[in-house]
Amino acid sequence: MKKGFYSKLAWTGIRKNKKLYTPYILTCIGMVMMFYIVSFLSISDILNSMPGGDTMQMMLGFGCGVIGVFALIFLFYTNSFLVRRRKKEFGLYNILGMGKWNLARVLLWESLIIAGISLAIGLFFGIVFSKFAELAMINILSAEITFSLTIAPQAIIQTLALFAGIFLLILLNTLRQIHLTNPIELLHSENVGEKPPKANWFFALAGVVILGGAYYLAVSIEDPIMAMLWFFVAVIMVIVATYLLFISGSVAVCRILQKKKNYYYKANHFVSVSSMAYRMKRNGAGLASICILCTMVLVMVSSTVCLYIGTEDSLRAYYPRNICLDTQASKISTIDSETTERIRELSDQVLLENGQKGKNTLDYRVAEFPGYISDGVVQTDQSSVPTFQLSAYSDVWQVFVISLDDYNRLMGQQETLRDDEVLIYTTIENGYTEETIAIDNAKPMKVKKAVTHFTDNGIDAVETVPSLYIFVPDFEQYLAPLMDATDDNGNPAIELHWFYGFDLECDDEIQIQIYRQIQNGLGQLSFSSEDDSFVIQCESVANERQVFYGLYGGLFFLGILLGVVFIFAAVLIIYYKQISEGYEDQSRFEIMQKVGMTQKDIRKSINSQVLTVFFLPLIAAGIHLCFAFPLISKLLTLFNLTNLHLLILTTIACYLIFTLFYMLVYKITSKAYYSIVSGIGKEAV
Repeated sequence: MKKGFYSKLAWTGIRKNKKLYTPYILTCIGMVMMFYIVSFLSISDILNSMPGGDTMQMMLGFGCGVIGVFALIFLFYTNSFLVRRRKKEFGLYNILGMGKWNLARVLLWESLIIAGISLAIGLFFGIVFSKFAELAMINILSAEITFSLTIAPQAIIQTLALFAGIFLLILLNTLRQIHLTNPIELLHSENVGEKPPKANWFFALAGVVILGGAYYLAVSIEDPIMAMLWFFVAVIMVIVATYLLFISGSVAVCRILQKKKNYYYKANHFVSVSSMAYRMKRNGAGLASICILCTMVLVMVSSTVCLYIGTEDSLRAYYPRNICLDTQASKISTIDSETTERIRELSDQVLLENGQKGKNTLDYRVAEFPGYISDGVVQTDQSSVPTFQLSAYSDVWQVFVISLDDYNRLMGQQETLRDDEVLIYTTIENGYTEETIAIDNAKPMKVKKAVTHFTDNGIDAVETVPSLYIFVPDFEQYLAPLMDATDDNGNPAIELHWFYGFDLECDDEIQIQIYRQIQNGLGQLSFSSEDDSFVIQCESVANERQVFYGLYGGLFFLGILLGVVFIFAAVLIIYYKQISEGYEDQSRFEIMQKVGMTQKDIRKSINSQVLTVFFLPLIAAGIHLCFAFPLISKLLTLFNLTNLHLLILTTIACYLIFTLFYMLVYKITSKAYYSIVSGIGKEAV
């Protein structure tokens, strides 16, 4: 053989099939670029040195794994379209005397060319855009922006290793397919159609039942913890049901449409329905994949965008005041002594030195403990929770005991209680309906009233269980018999806290300065002994803001990035489906034209088929999203995002934007399909 023969033949094959290879190569370039960018950001020294950067890099490290796994699966999937389309060409080479070893060398060169182009261009644009991505991340963290183009050798090595492995596996799989197929089968592969599958009503019904079960889980679960536990179960059920319905259910629908003579025996419907029924097994799997990808994009983007927009709301839920002090003591007398006054004096002195004055002050004592509530009794002994019964954990609460005086002062109320009465407040509606309440073996107290609101303390935001507040007439007297209670490890079951906090009207820099000065002063007040302890923790909204933006910004960036990856995947699957089926339908439409089918009829038939292929997955994804919305809202409450209005608006906006983009892809794809089946590449649908 002439030197360079196989490489030239490989390049010629790629160039002559550019309509197939161009989107594939562009996708490979995009995957390489995105993986490098995420890998670069996950090890960026600049991000690591910033407050909140370590949290963001942790999220990006997870993103590297997701993109890597998805790239492997997706490139395998799309390569199957290329192999299927070129089997006739490979068979012709075989018939003309080229052995399978020679064909393997051609395929090796094709893989090397594609891998070389993808890695070279992908890394180039990855290096270029990685800095812009880094600047975007720095901007998300609200940090100082500097520009200096850097290259991460470690990220380059990771990218080269991953995609070299992926291209090698794809090559081996292609060689396996060619090796196991004889030349005659390769030559006639395009003419080998699929047998029209029978409508499997059992699988179609199973899909309906499984999908109904998943939807029921999504709309019926109220507890965020239960939502988190059942989320992945519901996702798997939806994926399985979607494939069953699109594969078996769609065949059943086609059979029903074929029996409706008034609908079926029309030029545009006859061709499209019969064509879809003929290849529905392959179509169904592809449509299901598109639907799942669309759903993933919508859920991921809408959730992460909502989280990022609502970062400030979540931050203030965790820290209800600009400066928050949490004092923990082992004795009631300790948090009612002169020590608390010293803390107030210290805070006032620091504020005075910085020319500031505290506003909206938070000042109250509370006893806190987890409790299992059953029949009006709050049990501090957690061993009473039935093991292996998830439903039992819905009765586990975080209990807070607060004096009536503190409640009236904080809420501006004038409630009164007898010695045997209490007020209650729960963070879930109608959470406690018993007429009396007792803690362990204490005397039951009558629930005079359930109040509708209590000041935010930041504790509820970090709790994964609902909260129950008990407001008692005498704080010391009520808690005295309970102070000896211990947990399973022998530690005190009840924690005593004194919360003190205030808001400031100044910028973050001054707030951080005040926070540090107070924190330094508090270090001298804490103490611990065998029979008593007093520990003070100071927190600042300004100091924690960058950590929050690191977490939510990382999720937002990752959500957008993965959303783009999944969109590319959906578009490419749709494109290859339409191109592949366009070539397969070309001969059929030629026959139809010969028997009298006009170009206008061809357009109507194509529009009917392409509209079904495109918008059925989009509609199904929208239905999935609607039923998933209650479950998503419960999960987001774990991030203390309770702004339902914001979530609804974000979800609707994401769906509308995605639909517009989807329609653009429809126009492009339908035009390409029509140009193939009609043999005139200049006309448009």
